[in-house]
Amino acid sequence: MFQKISTLVFIGLFSIAAAVQAQHEHPHDHQHPIREVTFPDIPGYQTLSTDLHIHTVFSDGSVWPDIRVQEAMKDNLDAIAMTDHLEYQPHSDDIPHPDRNRSYEIASEQADEDELIVINGSEITRSMPPGHSNAVFVEDANKLLVDDAKAAFREAKKQGAFTFWNHPYWLRQASDGMPPLSELHKTLIEGDMLHGIEVVNMDRYSREALQIALDYDLTIMGTSDVHGLIDWDYQTQHDDHRPVTLVFAKERTKEGLREALFAGRTVVWKDDLLIGREEYLVPLVESSLTVENSSYIDETSVLQLTIRNSTGQKYQLENLSDYSFHRNAGHVTVEPFDSLSLQIRTGKRLDQIQLPFKVYNAVTAPETNPEIMLEASIDE
Repeated sequence: MFQKISTLVFIGLFSIAAAVQAQHEHPHDHQHPIREVTFPDIPGYQTLSTDLHIHTVFSDGSVWPDIRVQEAMKDNLDAIAMTDHLEYQPHSDDIPHPDRNRSYEIASEQADEDELIVINGSEITRSMPPGHSNAVFVEDANKLLVDDAKAAFREAKKQGAFTFWNHPYWLRQASDGMPPLSELHKTLIEGDMLHGIEVVNMDRYSREALQIALDYDLTIMGTSDVHGLIDWDYQTQHDDHRPVTLVFAKERTKEGLREALFAGRTVVWKDDLLIGREEYLVPLVESSLTVENSSYIDETSVLQLTIRNSTGQKYQLENLSDYSFHRNAGHVTVEPFDSLSLQIRTGKRLDQIQLPFKVYNAVTAPETNPEIMLEASIDE
């Protein structure tokens, strides 16, 4: 009996080890958790991942500022902005603090700027209009705490801050879910006091906010607006991730980020959706997907090539070329950190190939998907 039990235990352990090994060798075994923000640089710029709208116990959040630093490091972010509410202080009886820069000071003490850039910011918390807005790259948040809302924006401009409109489709301030663009907002935009708009906030995307960004030349923003823990709010244990703004900067510094935000060089990543202007979104997708191992099958005119995805974004593509696929339909998906093998009927053997695709889970304007071009030299 003991020998039989020992044999069963051995078989069980062997099966577990084999399963672990099989999982390790599975082609969909990711090199990175999807929650990590991993995107390549684009020509001429460094791609910096940012979350510029987060809260701590120094306003209505649930965590100490150092937790926000640790979460950002775990998510592979390049920069965060501490944006606690100026006016709304529900924890003031327990955590009284006359200095509105305090959460930034604590977070910046915890962070190594070579690994994570921490930016001083504040949420200007007013009723509509203008509603809530974030001012980031402020020098002294206390000076924004004034009675008149417009005076707060003027002070932010005086300090050289980049200011963006938060969750303009928030139901508490827009009962129909439509961004209530007011004359005051237009005045702030014309006066160079409002520079961006959140098209994504938490789990919500607004195509109407995207259209406002395009119409008024505002920087396209996406943020977590996290109050609890990132792991709880975004289910990272299930390979979810926080929304982020990808910023295309000339250098990885605070000033480099600030310059890029004012210039509008951003793309937002939410779930499996990319949102941004075509001039930045297309190079990002084309840099994310690379063609490998392109060669003809034996003596045929059927080309086999592999598309490699180096990011945590899933890409859903439609074939726009004149060539048909031998094994796949015209719509294909390249999974995160994975490869897709295609067999393409080219009619005759070529030295190089260009493959145009439409990217269905990316938008450059409401209901508008970008087109990309993948190119490869063909191995003999």
